[in-house]
Amino acid sequence: MVLADLPLSERDPSLAAMIRRENDLEASTLRMIPSENYASRAVQEAAGSVLANKYSEGYARKRYYEGQEIIDEVEELAISRVKALFGAEHVNVQPYSGSPANLAVYYAFCNPGDPIMGLALSAGGHLTHGHGVSITGKFFKSIPYGVRRSDHRIDMDEVRSLAKEHKPKLIWAGTTAYPRAVDWNAFREIADEVGAILAADISHISGLVVAGEHASPVGIADIVTSTTHKTFRGPRGGMIMCKQQHAAAIDKAVFPGLQGGPHNANTAGIAVAALEASTPEFKAYAKQVVENAKVLASTLAELGYAIVTGGTDNHLVLVDLTPKNVTGKVGAKALDKAGIVGNYNTVPFDPRKPFDPSGIRLGTPALTSRGFGREEMLQVARWIDQVLVAPTDEAVQARVRNEVAELCKKFPAPGIAV
Repeated sequence: MVLADLPLSERDPSLAAMIRRENDLEASTLRMIPSENYASRAVQEAAGSVLANKYSEGYARKRYYEGQEIIDEVEELAISRVKALFGAEHVNVQPYSGSPANLAVYYAFCNPGDPIMGLALSAGGHLTHGHGVSITGKFFKSIPYGVRRSDHRIDMDEVRSLAKEHKPKLIWAGTTAYPRAVDWNAFREIADEVGAILAADISHISGLVVAGEHASPVGIADIVTSTTHKTFRGPRGGMIMCKQQHAAAIDKAVFPGLQGGPHNANTAGIAVAALEASTPEFKAYAKQVVENAKVLASTLAELGYAIVTGGTDNHLVLVDLTPKNVTGKVGAKALDKAGIVGNYNTVPFDPRKPFDPSGIRLGTPALTSRGFGREEMLQVARWIDQVLVAPTDEAVQARVRNEVAELCKKFPAPGIAV
C-alpha cells in the first residue's frame, strides 16, 4: 500500500510545531552567533528540493550510478560559480561541512603522527586545526601556536620558531574566534621555509573575502577550505579550493576517502548562494557586516567593556567580561533570555575554564542580513549593556526581550515567513 503523501503538518504535527517555533524564534531574536546567518528563500528552496532524493557517488561525468545527468549539471554549476567568485583553480563542493572538508585536507597530505600546526583553540582557532579533543589532535602531532600577550594578535614570530623546530607537514592559517585580519603572505613565507603545505580555513570570512572586505588566500595557500553558510549565506555545507596540482589528492580524499554520495540538494543551495554572492548587493552587505561589527565593538568599549585586540577587522567581536565581574556563561545566558543570542567563549590567556570562560563572542552577519545599520547596532550595544549590568534581573531581560521583538518586526529576516 502506498503511504499517503501528506504535508508535514498532518504527517508529523509535533515536529511541524517545533519547526514553527524555531521559525518564530529566529524571526523575533537577535542572532549574534558569528557562525550563523539567514539563508535566502531561494537557497532554502534549492536545499529542500527533490535533489535530496538522488544518490550520486563519484564526480560529475564519472558517477557510479545512472540517472545523474541533471545532478552533474547542478554540481558543475556550483563549481563554476565558486571558481569565478574566488578565482580558484580547482573546487570541490561535496564536503558535508567545514570539519569534513578540513579532515579531507589531512587525509590528502598527512599520515597519522605527522606534525601539524594551527592556532590554539584558546587563542581563537578551530577544533579541527589540531585541538586535543578533536580527531585532528589525536591522529596527528599537534603543535599549536598562539597570540601575543601584549595585543592578542597572532604571534608570527612564534609561528616561525615552532615551524622551524618541528617541521610540520601542514600549517593551518584560519580562525573561529579571532577578530582581526589574517596575513596570508606571512604564513606562506613560513610554510615555504619549512616545506609545509599551507591550508587556509576561511569558513567564517568567505563572504567577506569574495566581497573584498578581507584579503583572499586563494592563490597564496595551497588549500583553502570553507563552510558555505556563515558570511557566505548558503546552506550548511563545505567546499575546498586548491591549486590544480593538488586537485586529484583533494578529490580522492573527499570521495572515496571520507564520504559516500554528496548531498545534492545542498550542492544546489551552494550554487544559489554563489550566484547571490556575485551581486553588488552582496558586496554592500559584506561591507556593512564589517562596519556593524566595528560600531558594536567601539560602542561596547565606550561602555567599559574589554574588547579583545581592541576592536575588529571582520564580522565578530570578542568581549572579555572580567571588568564587569560577570562570567561569559552567565552573561551569554542572560542575553539569551533577553533575545540576544550569542555564545560564551574563552579569551586569550583565559584563567577560567572553557565551560565557564571569561568572554562572549558576538557577530553581525545575521543582523546585517536583516538590514541593520549603525543606529540599530548602537541600540543593540545598549541592550547588551543593560542586560549584563544586571545579569540576574529578570524584569530587565523581559523588557529587553520585548523591545528586541519590536525591532525585529521592522527588519524581517530573509527566508523566514512570519
